[in-house]
Parts: sequence; C-alpha cells; structure tokens
Amino acid sequence: MQKKNCIKLSFDKCVSHRESVSPGATGFDVSVPSGPTSPPPADLASLFECPVCFDYVLPPILQCANGHLVCAACRLKLFRCPTCRGRMGNIRNLAMEKVASTVMFPCKYSSSGCTLHLVHSDKRDHEEGCEFRPYSCPCTGANCKWQGSLDQVMGHLTHSHKYITTIQGEAIVFMATNINLPGPKSWVIMQSCFGHHFMLVLVKQEKYDGHQQFFAIVQIIGSWKQAESFIYRLQLNCHRRRLTWEATPRSIHEGTHSAIMNSECLVFDTQVANLFAENGNLSINVTISILSSVEATPGASTKFTHSIKWKAGGQ
Repeated sequence: MQKKNCIKLSFDKCVSHRESVSPGATGFDVSVPSGPTSPPPADLASLFECPVCFDYVLPPILQCANGHLVCAACRLKLFRCPTCRGRMGNIRNLAMEKVASTVMFPCKYSSSGCTLHLVHSDKRDHEEGCEFRPYSCPCTGANCKWQGSLDQVMGHLTHSHKYITTIQGEAIVFMATNINLPGPKSWVIMQSCFGHHFMLVLVKQEKYDGHQQFFAIVQIIGSWKQAESFIYRLQLNCHRRRLTWEATPRSIHEGTHSAIMNSECLVFDTQVANLFAENGNLSINVTISILSSVEATPGASTKFTHSIKWKAGGQ
C-alpha cells in the first residue's frame, strides 16, 4: 500500500497530495512552500549600510562592543558608536565579512545610471573609472571645483571659462603665445570634429627641481569608451625639424595629472620649445582621426607612438 504524504490542517484533516483541494471544498486555501527562501540581494546589501554616511560597510569590517557596524571612512572620525553610543573598538566581525563576500553590491553611482552590481573586491576599482561618476572641470590650473554630469560639461565651459576658444575641424593649428614667460603656465583650446569636442592642454611646469618642461595632451569631452574610437597627433614643425606624438585621447574623467607625472603625453623642455618657436610663440598642429575597425580592438587604445624626426642642416 502506497503511503500518502499528508499536511496537517487546524481541524486535523489529512489531505493527500494526490487529491484535489479547493477552497470551496474545505473552506481553507492550502499552499505548500516550494523550499527555503532567502532575502533578495538588495535586502542583503542593505544590511551593510553605514548608519553615518549610508555607504556600504566593506571588509575589513569593524564593530563596536555591541556589534554595530560603521564604514572604514567614518570609523576614523568616531570615538563612540553612532547607534548605541558605546566606545568604538577594533573588533573584527569575521562573520559579516564572510557574508559580504557573497553579496553583489550596487555601484555607488547607480542613481546616476550605472546598473552594475559587483562583489566588494571589485567595487572600488570599478567606481574609480565608472562612466557615471561625476565629471570634474577639465580646465588645468583653473582651481575650479565644479562637478556635474557629462552632458553638463560643455555648458559649464561655455559659461564659466569663456576665454577658451573652440575651433572646428579635424586638423587645426594651435598657437601658444609667450611661452617664455616665467613660472608655470597653461594654454587650452577646444577642437570640435566628428560630433565630439576635444580639449588640447599645454602645460609648462617644473617636474624636477629647476627643470621646466612642456606637456601637451588631448582629452575628449566624453567617456573612456568614446575615447577608444579616436587617435590624435601632435606635431611641431619649424626649419625642417619635426617632433611628432600620437596617442589615444584621454577621457576628461582621467584628467591630465597622471599623464603628466608618467610622461604619457608629448614632453619637451624649454630648449626644444624654442627650437620650434617663433618670437616666443609656439605652433602645434593637432589632428584628430577615427580609428578603423581593425585598429579599434580591445587594448589598442593603450598603445601610442612617440616619434621625433629631426631634419636640419640638409641631413
């Protein structure tokens, strides 16, 4: 005889799974859970919200004596727990760290449009380069603290930095005047072509003690993904001499500081600058090109060429 699986109801009636049970027949609506349930990912992530800044508490996770959590950034500023007012200690919560390794956290820029969810070990690296991260003002040396979305950048430049000239065309000549003036200087021009805006920045500064150098670089007013579709060429020409640099534009998200520090741009000293200058003014030929489908492969944007061609004295 086959044994029947039974569900015990409040009135002790045994109902077989092989029978059809309807609310009209018994007066009860019988439902059987299919299995154990777990909180949705969003609910799990909410367990890690810092009560001070509402960012996520990520490993290494420290707690107060009563088990309350705060994020690492807020922990440095607190002497007492914001939840129970007890003294903050240096107690690791290894259990929560283990749970955190299983949770997919939303990007901190999700409110701006990013839809990615990541494990905590990938979250910080992603957010540093997230295309939805607020853009800072790209004007070098302007000490401008403005931040906003990508579609607001050009409006900001137009209204707050009216001295910047915009030239149309994929091949232009940029004239930097009075390059021999003392002290650090910067020159900026906008170039508009292929439906995008590009910013050429020329900076003169001391990278080493007493040694002034010039750094020239092109940025796209756009994301790093958009930058991968283009290549720019900077060229100095004068008296049969030629100095050329080719590279992928940098996104204004990246800025120019790291490029200058790592010499990932056209670099030359004042002696070279004066070889190409006329009456203290330096002309730079700027050409923007679209990469072909063959060149625009993953990793191609990281490649650049730096060629210096000297043609002087009939050589």
